[in-house]
Amino acid sequence: MISNAPAGHRPPLERDAMLNRPEFVVLNALREGKAKSQRAIAAAGGVSLGTVNSTLRRLQETGHADGFELTEQGLQALAPHKVDNAIIMAAGMSTRFAPISYERPKGLLVVKGEVLIERLIRQLRAAGVDDITLVVGYKMEQFLYLEDAFGVRIAINREYETRNNHSSLKVVEDRLANTYICSSDNYYTENVFTPYVYHGYYAAVWNEGPTDEWLLKWGNHDRITHAAPGGRDGWIMLGEAYFDRAFSRRFVQILNQVYDHPATAPLLWEAVYADHIKSLDLHIKRYPPGVVHEFDSLDDLRAFDRDFLNNIDSSILDNICRTLEVRRDDLGAFEPIPLGLSNLSFRFDAQGKTYVYRHPGVAGQGIINRRAEAEAEAIALDLGLDRTFIHLDPETGWKLSKFVHTTEQFDYHNPAHVEQALALARQLHTSGRTVSNDFDLHEETNKIKARLAPGGSEGAGQRLGFADFDELDARAGRIYRLVREQGAAPVLSHGDFYDPNILVKGQEMFLIDWEYSGMSDYAADLGTFVCCSDYTYDEALGVLRAYFGREPTPEEFRHCLTYIALAAHYWFVWALHKDACGEGVGDYLYLWYRFAKEYGERAEALY
Repeated sequence: MISNAPAGHRPPLERDAMLNRPEFVVLNALREGKAKSQRAIAAAGGVSLGTVNSTLRRLQETGHADGFELTEQGLQALAPHKVDNAIIMAAGMSTRFAPISYERPKGLLVVKGEVLIERLIRQLRAAGVDDITLVVGYKMEQFLYLEDAFGVRIAINREYETRNNHSSLKVVEDRLANTYICSSDNYYTENVFTPYVYHGYYAAVWNEGPTDEWLLKWGNHDRITHAAPGGRDGWIMLGEAYFDRAFSRRFVQILNQVYDHPATAPLLWEAVYADHIKSLDLHIKRYPPGVVHEFDSLDDLRAFDRDFLNNIDSSILDNICRTLEVRRDDLGAFEPIPLGLSNLSFRFDAQGKTYVYRHPGVAGQGIINRRAEAEAEAIALDLGLDRTFIHLDPETGWKLSKFVHTTEQFDYHNPAHVEQALALARQLHTSGRTVSNDFDLHEETNKIKARLAPGGSEGAGQRLGFADFDELDARAGRIYRLVREQGAAPVLSHGDFYDPNILVKGQEMFLIDWEYSGMSDYAADLGTFVCCSDYTYDEALGVLRAYFGREPTPEEFRHCLTYIALAAHYWFVWALHKDACGEGVGDYLYLWYRFAKEYGERAEALY
């Protein structure tokens, strides 16, 4: 704080000395050159006229102001409040913004004629903030042009899929000082950034009614005292944050303390802040309606820019319109579907009907035979097993289906559900229909394994992080050779016969998603069905009895038990491949590992 020294005495200013708020308001107004009167300063800064009068007089006495002109000493006094840099977070996948986010990051969308992140960079530059770092992750290659085109620095967040946005701040922790923290997908109708900021803040707008956003409470001098998601009728976090140096130092300390805790991985940085709010000083900065926008869905953006959907370059939207013979204006109610391990999918409406579009995932490339899948889908439609199917592109794998308004989720422990699902499997296996694709579980496992361990299968377990991988793999090879000697004619099989692909609507049941279908052993479907469940051994035997409609023979029992182990081993190796492609499957990895080990041991004992 500037001392109230006698007139004519101009004490030297310490480099890190901080102004009080009235001093900052007056000096910053003088710096901007907009202070034509004390009344104008008071109105612009939200300070009383009396406070402005006394503060300006004191600043003039100490040589920080000369009339309504800022002196060099005054500019030095503002220095601790000068913005050092800006961090723009652009690493996330924005899954709620399906389907456009499947093709490009949200920050690169063109809104009202401008790329979102380019507009943000220009606004920061116009405010004198030239040191800008962009933290990228998802589809990061699409952002790299900004390094040369706008002179920004690029930082890569390699944990964006497994951690929330706090990991982006971890990447740039050494750059946090007096720093704007921005999101690449925010749109400001006016430039809200300034080169000098008094203290740390979080932007907020008023929300009327219920909300899932973070609501704020504050105390003296607008210091935020509480922040939590959900509630109604209040000021919500929306827009940029500003870290001053003190906040940055303390936040980095806390982030490093909690970063390796398992509970931290899914947290927003705002949650880390809220959990330590007593020692982290941010203030609320209120914006009037219409200044800052954040688009949570495609429909939100269309409401702001009505021409957006028609102007954007999107092969997904082109596929939909061409197949359904509709216009882009006919599409709406886009919503991502979280279920499914292989692909990205979303639902949408068109001319009063609801559909599902499947966008193929990266890990399936080179593994899935899309032409055979298209053949199997046509057969499934003809047999009445999948009445949702509309079209599948055999080259790229995108698929369009009717949306089923399910009445309940398939339940592995509902006998009626299990009986009906197994009846669909029997109908398929006994249909006599064929496709031009052999899907042998063990051979397919070896194909994926070759991708995982290009140096050869020996010692693959150590390279993949599983000490007993080689043991599991060797056992799978032994029991496969034994079960093949027993022989079973290949039949058309679904290949991915588990609960998310079984839809229940009243008394109806639909078997969807045939991308792993082919000519296979009938027991491969039973093996997948069991190893994707939480069944005990006795419950698994009950599934075999339900499939055959009787007690299985010893040979059938051994055959099916072996295929439970082989299916689990296939999906376990497949999960390792998914993880290597950056598309983790969560708890399924351990589930399949456990089934492969237990049922492999049981099956081998029977031989």
